[in-house]
Amino acid sequence: MRVLVREPIADAGVELLRSKFDVDVEANGDLAETIGGYDAIVIRSATKLTADLIARADRLKVIGRAGVGVDNVDVEAATRRGIVVANAPESTVVSAAEHTIGLLVALARNIPQAHAALKEGRWERSSYGGVELAGKTLGVLGFGRIGQQVASRAVGLGMRVVAFDPFVAADRYRELGAERFATPDALYAEADFVTLHLPLTDETRGSVGAEAFARMRDGARLINAARGELVDEAALVEAVQSGKVAGAALDVFSSEPYSGPLLELPQVVVTPHLAASTEEAQDRAGLIVAEQVAAALEGKLVPNAVNIPSIGAQDLEVLGPFIPLAAKLGRLAMELAEGRAEQITVACYGALSAYDTRLLTVAALNGAFQGRTDVPVNYVNAPLIAAERGIEVKEERRRSSRDFTNLIRVTVRADGDDLASAGTTIGRDNRLWLVSALGFELETELAPLMVFFRYDDVPGMIGRVGTLFGEADVNIANMAVSRTRRGGKALMALSIDQPAPPELVDKLREGFDDARFIALG
Repeated sequence: MRVLVREPIADAGVELLRSKFDVDVEANGDLAETIGGYDAIVIRSATKLTADLIARADRLKVIGRAGVGVDNVDVEAATRRGIVVANAPESTVVSAAEHTIGLLVALARNIPQAHAALKEGRWERSSYGGVELAGKTLGVLGFGRIGQQVASRAVGLGMRVVAFDPFVAADRYRELGAERFATPDALYAEADFVTLHLPLTDETRGSVGAEAFARMRDGARLINAARGELVDEAALVEAVQSGKVAGAALDVFSSEPYSGPLLELPQVVVTPHLAASTEEAQDRAGLIVAEQVAAALEGKLVPNAVNIPSIGAQDLEVLGPFIPLAAKLGRLAMELAEGRAEQITVACYGALSAYDTRLLTVAALNGAFQGRTDVPVNYVNAPLIAAERGIEVKEERRRSSRDFTNLIRVTVRADGDDLASAGTTIGRDNRLWLVSALGFELETELAPLMVFFRYDDVPGMIGRVGTLFGEADVNIANMAVSRTRRGGKALMALSIDQPAPPELVDKLREGFDDARFIALG
């Protein structure tokens, strides 16, 4: 497989990729002409991967962004084509938080202005008196990883920290010594300093503008080391010039390199997008994204994929063995439904129910759609395929499982009928075990080639099946039989070592209510 490293990353990351793949390090050239020849591309912030570029990438399987954001990637276009988009969200957290604190201190104490004056030969102590941070209120807009790191450092400086982020649990605020505010307006009314750590979305773009400045306390100060587009820069210029905002410290701008009027204001401290520019952060980002790209190309789980549900390391340790099980059960349930589906329900029972099981649902969808679309199916585009086909996807979690510590059940509803398969894992090597199918309870190992027969529970059926397979020289690896009651209906499940020839399939369809030959891969 071929990998294009479009922008510089740590040598360790390049070497990791070279140990596994054919790697080109190329910062120049027409990307539109070359992208179609690669299975993966590694970028930073300068390369813009638009929908048009992605449409030319016929072989592309993964986009690696060596950094936190993915604003320069059309994630929707990539998702539609089944391309994994992965980044390194933890790589720059410490660097960005430290830079934010540096901007905060510089802004409060006028350090850059005093430095510049002294370098020019002016000793101006009285001109650059500042304010103390201890006892002041820092408002944190966006309480994710970086916002939380900033908050903990600000608390260490003796500041009162208030924060707004509706997606963070109240307990997390308390753990960090911060107060949770319900709205940005409430935060603006209290904060002496406001620091931005919001993601860039349609809702947040330009959200810190004239109205926000009007709601801030007189003399408030703004710090932005997140995204330049969060701030209406023209409104900020007016707010600073009027004195409503006493000053600002900015590391990012709506257009970079920046050369606008904010540079002319002495109350504004600026740095050229340096928050992530430490040696440690750059090395971490390059190595992490290389690991993500390698995992994607090798068909492994990509923990930092932004278009696949992500789970924490502790959850992954528990859920990991059940991912292939969910995929097999999804494939089996869809095969039993003969590809017809109105609704797919993934239910997790027992200890599994205490975890975030979204990835198991995606795994089941990935299995269900294999071989049933005109595009390759993977963990990225499987939910999109379900949505485009009008298939309702449901998740259920139930604490109790009658016979098993953990159980996954995948149910496909087709034409009003529910066709389900359920399974668990067994042993230290986590063997995939089928415990229910077509309404019958049974126990057999899931295998690449499975055969299911439904029939009347009468003598001689097992012998007949065994004889026919033996005459066709097809070995039966495992067999399990289940029945509703004596003399009622029965289900026979087989795993076989090689595909059954067509003439055997025809013979086996005679005398059975149903005969299904299923390749689970």
